[in-house]
Amino acid sequence: MGREIYALGEMPPLGEVPRYMHAALIRRHRYGRPADAIEIEQVEVPPVGRGQILLMVMAAGVNYNGVWAALGTPADVIAARRKKGDPHDFHIAGSEGAGVVWAVGEGVTQFRVGDQAIVGGVRWNESAPDIRMGTDPTASTSQRAWGYELNFGSFAQFTVVDEYQCHPKPDHLTWEEAGCFLGGGSTSYRQLSGWPPHTVQPGDPVLIWGGSGGLGSMAIQIVRHFGGIPVAVISDEAKADHCLRLGAQGVINRREFDHWGRLPDAQDTAAFQSWLEGARAFGRRIWEVLGERRSPRIVLEHPGRDTLATSVYVCDNAGMVVTCAGTSGYNGDIDLRFLWMFQKRLQGSHAANVRETRAIINLVASGRIDPCMSQVTPFQEIGAAHQLVYENKHPAGNTAVLVNAPGPGLTGMP
Repeated sequence: MGREIYALGEMPPLGEVPRYMHAALIRRHRYGRPADAIEIEQVEVPPVGRGQILLMVMAAGVNYNGVWAALGTPADVIAARRKKGDPHDFHIAGSEGAGVVWAVGEGVTQFRVGDQAIVGGVRWNESAPDIRMGTDPTASTSQRAWGYELNFGSFAQFTVVDEYQCHPKPDHLTWEEAGCFLGGGSTSYRQLSGWPPHTVQPGDPVLIWGGSGGLGSMAIQIVRHFGGIPVAVISDEAKADHCLRLGAQGVINRREFDHWGRLPDAQDTAAFQSWLEGARAFGRRIWEVLGERRSPRIVLEHPGRDTLATSVYVCDNAGMVVTCAGTSGYNGDIDLRFLWMFQKRLQGSHAANVRETRAIINLVASGRIDPCMSQVTPFQEIGAAHQLVYENKHPAGNTAVLVNAPGPGLTGMP
């Protein structure tokens, strides 16, 4: 008979599932600063259903899903689930990670106990009527973000995922490298290649907001891989070299401009003119980086409120602004005249499907894309790591959290 719980990094016999596990929990009464909202506690290991895999998590990645969950806004994810009958009064965040297959449910055919896997951060119902009718699974009404809308994410010793979420881990990647790049990597891959005819083509200028972050770091490399010309926007001059090393044609420090925020009412002539002058100056800065008067065919957005109006303005005629988030706010004002008169496209994009997820993993496995891991954090400091992201003080690139991996630099079973 096995033990009821094991210490972090202590490996049970392969396939032995303890009753309890250590996990980084968010509770409603702690909602607020991520550093205070996330605490290590002990909970029961979740059960494995049909078509599911129990993964012993070795390392995980930090992204904004954990920040939103800790804040309790824009959604109280615990209350939303409990309203639907979920008995759990806590949330385990973490929407990307890597680990060892520890148990498999009925019907699992592509993975066996002991296999090493990377996990994608979105789940859907493969039997949903819209998916059976041909809808992309990420647009299905059944789609949910694992580790955000769904509980039991990767910030725990064990997690349960659907089989299609799992992809073989490239052998040469360390656990922390494998666990930290897929959230930003798969999301930006879909943004840049998933919305024809607005897919990156050789010579296409692409404006990338947050160029030094996890999403931006991957996007710069993906644009270069497809032959495009990435222009990175940063907020800290110290992170410029990071973007240039990854292949950015140049960087623009948004702090050199002051027109950010909600778009002024067009009837307020003075305020609108001031905003327009700022947007035009920003557009001219893009031309300077490119060395010619060309505007970005694709703008990779995610800040939202502060930047969306400018993104639509500077986007090329018949180009696309594609957004996956609203980290500065969800009220995205635009001047519709710039959208319809110049036939631009405003496209929402969320996560990635199985094909797109496997594509970015293969690019990393082949060495064409660097996972851009910049920081490795102990499990006990998950809250502090999310606080840095919330305050935009995190290092350039991706942050990894060690879970069961006893230290950095490991590639296989410890």
